[in-house]
Amino acid sequence: MLVAALLTLAAALAPAAAGGAAGTLIEARQASMKEMAAAAKAIVEMFDGKRAYDAPGFKAAAKTLSARTGPALIAEFPAGTLGAPSGAKPEIDQARPEFEALARHIGRLAEALAAKAENAPPAINRDMRMGAMLPMDGGSLLGKRPGAAQADPAGMPAEHLLHLILQDCSSCHSKFRQKVE
Repeated sequence: MLVAALLTLAAALAPAAAGGAAGTLIEARQASMKEMAAAAKAIVEMFDGKRAYDAPGFKAAAKTLSARTGPALIAEFPAGTLGAPSGAKPEIDQARPEFEALARHIGRLAEALAAKAENAPPAINRDMRMGAMLPMDGGSLLGKRPGAAQADPAGMPAEHLLHLILQDCSSCHSKFRQKVE
């Protein structure tokens, strides 16, 4: 399911048909998004057993996510580069605080993932796995637990961090990305 979401993301990032500085920024932003999608896909495939796990590859992919999120992600969406021909909805400007909070949250999660990858073991171990009782968003059958979303990412397993990053990416795309033809 996660791989399918990543492939959908990558397919949606077709090159922009814009000119000038805005077009260059849009193309750079799309390239950045493709790099993030490829990095996330690599890690997902390692955890799913569809790709051989290798600690240096995990570290490189996690570093890519960390470098391209947070303030770097916010900087890629300045006013004047939103709306057609970009896939970024102009609503980003109307909801700028929400967009930036989401980008910063993804950044904190990606930083924690990169820190864990820095000392990655030679094989995926139990400490890296999400575990059966760890909900992806702090939810339960009774709803979200108070304060669950504010948990310290440094204490979360790498697989859980990845799932939270992908959740945030999906949330951002559903609110702030439009299909461009």
